Amino acid sequence: MADDTSIIGKARPRIDGPAKVTGAARYPSDEPAPGAVWAFLVTSAIARGKVKSFDLDEAKAVPGVLDILTHWNVGGDAKPPAPTSKGKPTTTLESDRIWHDGQIIAVVVAETYEAAREAANRVHVDYDEEKPSATFGSPGAQEEKREPGDHEDPKIGDPEKAFGAAPVKIDQRYETPTQHHNPMELFTTTCFWQGDKLTIYEPSQFVYGLKNNVAKQLGIDPAKVTVVSRFTGGAFGSKGGTTARTAWIAVAARRLKRPVKLVATRDQGFTIATYRAETRHRLRLGADANGRLTALIHEGWELTSRPSQYNVSGTESTARIYACPNVETAVNLVHADRNTPGFMRAPPDTPYMFPLESAMDELAYALKMDPVELRRLNDAPKDPINGLPWSSRSLMKCYDAAAERFGWKQRNPVPGAMRDGDWKIGWGCATAAYPSNIAPCGATVRLDGDKASIGLAGQDLGTGAYTVIAMTAAQALKLPVENVSVELGHTDLPAASLAAGSSHTASICHAVAAACDKVNAKRAQGETGVIEETAANVPNGLPDSAMDKINHGQMAISRGFGRKDCTAYAFGAHFIEVRVHGRTGEIRTPRMVSAFASGTIINPLTAYSQYMGGMIWGISAALFEKTEIDLRAARYTNDNLADYLIPVNADAPEIDVLLVPEEDNAVNPMGIKGIGEIGIVGVNAAVANAVFHATGRRIRRLPIRIEDMV
Repeated sequence: MADDTSIIGKARPRIDGPAKVTGAARYPSDEPAPGAVWAFLVTSAIARGKVKSFDLDEAKAVPGVLDILTHWNVGGDAKPPAPTSKGKPTTTLESDRIWHDGQIIAVVVAETYEAAREAANRVHVDYDEEKPSATFGSPGAQEEKREPGDHEDPKIGDPEKAFGAAPVKIDQRYETPTQHHNPMELFTTTCFWQGDKLTIYEPSQFVYGLKNNVAKQLGIDPAKVTVVSRFTGGAFGSKGGTTARTAWIAVAARRLKRPVKLVATRDQGFTIATYRAETRHRLRLGADANGRLTALIHEGWELTSRPSQYNVSGTESTARIYACPNVETAVNLVHADRNTPGFMRAPPDTPYMFPLESAMDELAYALKMDPVELRRLNDAPKDPINGLPWSSRSLMKCYDAAAERFGWKQRNPVPGAMRDGDWKIGWGCATAAYPSNIAPCGATVRLDGDKASIGLAGQDLGTGAYTVIAMTAAQALKLPVENVSVELGHTDLPAASLAAGSSHTASICHAVAAACDKVNAKRAQGETGVIEETAANVPNGLPDSAMDKINHGQMAISRGFGRKDCTAYAFGAHFIEVRVHGRTGEIRTPRMVSAFASGTIINPLTAYSQYMGGMIWGISAALFEKTEIDLRAARYTNDNLADYLIPVNADAPEIDVLLVPEEDNAVNPMGIKGIGEIGIVGVNAAVANAVFHATGRRIRRLPIRIEDMV
């Protein structure tokens, strides 16, 4: 907690703010690459089949064209990137196989972007097309039980028996759609060679992962690959893994002996990177007559590509949010002719908490009970799955704070009873929760008089990493924040883990603090002059070798639900008002209040921004966002920012964020819980619950649209 002399815990503007607003911040596409030529991708027009042949004559005739890469001339020059889960990755130029619509099948390189684009549009492809499977229920889509290993299926007690005996039951099915990240910064890669050494400029959430994976793809020593990503213009998970494009741009640069720059188009970003998989759920709740849960059974289905086993498996959270003696969960995969999905803000919890929090609201109405009081009754004093204590749990403190600010006591519980002229008014609530994760990380601190510089290969995705690092170092070294400079996003610096899973602040700040401790130890011994120390922090519960995995671009992380000493989560509560027009069905969200308890908050100013952004995105997920799919062609049809709906200013409600104080001495030494993702979790359910309160219509398929109201 902050005191009068503390830097940590006091609001501070971003130290990188001036560079960003003046254009001085160098994003990967801004990095200098003298003599660079331009690449443009040719992507598949079918979703399943093979490439029979290319006609490149017209493309090669475009002035300025230098090279055209296809599987015929470079197929053996690179391997597919390692998958993020079990199973095989989809291939690109490695073969003639077409796995999904929009797959990279050729790369045109020219002296100018315009020439490369023109030539790409003149590449003619003859396909051997097969009928694709687009989604759940499509002919040819294959369902299978998810293989164990990456995730658990929590189970305790005898849930089927308990559910059968329960006097009050909820048994419903829920659906969430495909959604795409659409970060402001497009997917871009610049590669150049200096002898046998490769430099890559690419927006990345894990530069060490990109470095090692591309080296493996190209069959070269990782020590000869440098990756630079000083700033990332939004990612939300889409820039966490290595995609196919990077190795092929490196191959093109090696063939031409010149730097090659690719800036993929917005529509190509829908298929050359990842997205949030669509999901289906069956959620069953059993309760006694007083509202205590006696059974919770959650089965999920997730869509993935043909060869991949990728899944997010959010039942590890839904199984342990509430006290229940009988729990069973399962996750299934459905393979279709689509690109492989991936991480997207709160990957498991955003889709999986929707059915749980919707079902809890349905149970509250079945019991004629206040939804907040139902959650209070079933608040879990310990982890119900493994019996471990929580590192801390302030869920009901969040509910109480947000309910009071929102005015929940004035709610008329009868659906449709609250009106304002033609507008039906509904109030809804839902729980937010996200595991508190932390990963190994290294950092270097250099102290020169009253100035300090910090270096580590962490990432700033716009979340404020530069600032929290400077604040941590300034407090440890007893310096003004203005006297601390920070360098990130370069593989010449000590390794940091993937900036994902709301783990990055905890990971990087502990590494910086450890390096500062070594500097302070030398100061205490009387050492003067320039002092430079490097340290690594390996979280409790992980082996010392975990840092070696990070250095080699592999994942190593202590997850909040996988610890042996306690279960660690951040918690929150959402309250939202929805207005539905009685004649048109138009849905508005004029105000929202959310409260969060997330341990030590390094910088309340950027924390507020992270929470608020997540809340708005949650409204977007509930009412706007859906990637539409042509079921015949297995093709995304709204792959642009005109047709892919997101909220604009008029759609964003009055947002009120409450930071509930919480001390947690068990989660990690600094008491830090991640905040980047919890803000979105549960909002979709809160909106759906409010829509029911306003109209009496229970919508279990997202997004909720006007046609659902008419």
